[in-house]
Amino acid sequence: MSQTFEWRSQSRLLDEVAQALRERIYAGVYAPGATLRQERIAAEFGISRTPLREALRVLERDGLVVNKPGSGVRVATADLPKLLDAYAVREAMDGVAARNAAERATASEIKALAKQIDQQQKVVERWDPGAYTQSNVVFHEAIVSASRNASLASLGPLLRMTSQVFAPAFSLSSERASTAVAEHRLIVEAISARDPDQAEKLARAHIHATAMRLKTLLPQGETGNEA
Repeated sequence: MSQTFEWRSQSRLLDEVAQALRERIYAGVYAPGATLRQERIAAEFGISRTPLREALRVLERDGLVVNKPGSGVRVATADLPKLLDAYAVREAMDGVAARNAAERATASEIKALAKQIDQQQKVVERWDPGAYTQSNVVFHEAIVSASRNASLASLGPLLRMTSQVFAPAFSLSSERASTAVAEHRLIVEAISARDPDQAEKLARAHIHATAMRLKTLLPQGETGNEA
C-alpha cells in the first residue's frame, strides 16, 4: 500500500502520519502484534524516519503500539487486564457523554442515532462481525459528538482501541451484539426523552456489561488490575 502526502508544516506532518497509522491499525492493515517496519513505512509515505518516529511515539501514548528495545515497534496485542482497565475509564466517560447528549443533542442528531440502531439491527441479523464492530464505533462516536463536551475528545482513541482493535479478539458473538443493540436502543430512548440520569445509568451499565463479560475470560486468580 502506497501513501504519499504533501506536507505543509512539521506539526501537520506529525498529525497526519499519526492519523494515517491509526487508521491502518483500526482497519486491521496492521494487526495486533505486527511489527511496523519503519524504513518501509517511511518510503511508502514519502517521509524521513524522524517524523515517523515522532508519530509512533504518539501512538505509543495512545496505547496502540509498543516499542521494546531489540524487537522494534509493534502493534499492541490484546492484553485483557489492560483492556479491562480501559473499559473502567470508558464506563465513566461514556456515562458523561450520554448524560450530556440527553441535555444537548439536537433533534436531528437524535434521529440519526435512532437510524443507526436500525442499521445495527440489520447487521446483526445477517451477522457481519466487521460491519457490526464499525457500526458500534460510529454509534458511540455519535453520542460523544452530540454531547458537545470538549473534554471527552480523548475518548475517541480509547473508544477505537477498545471496541475496534482489541475487544473483538475476545469472542465477539452475534448473541452479545444483539443484546448490545438492545442496550443502545434504550440509551437513545433516554437521550430522546431528555433524561440525563437515565441516559448516564444505561450507558454505564452497557459498558459495564461488556467489561464483566471480558472479565470472565481472565485466568482464575487474576483481578484485571495487574500492571
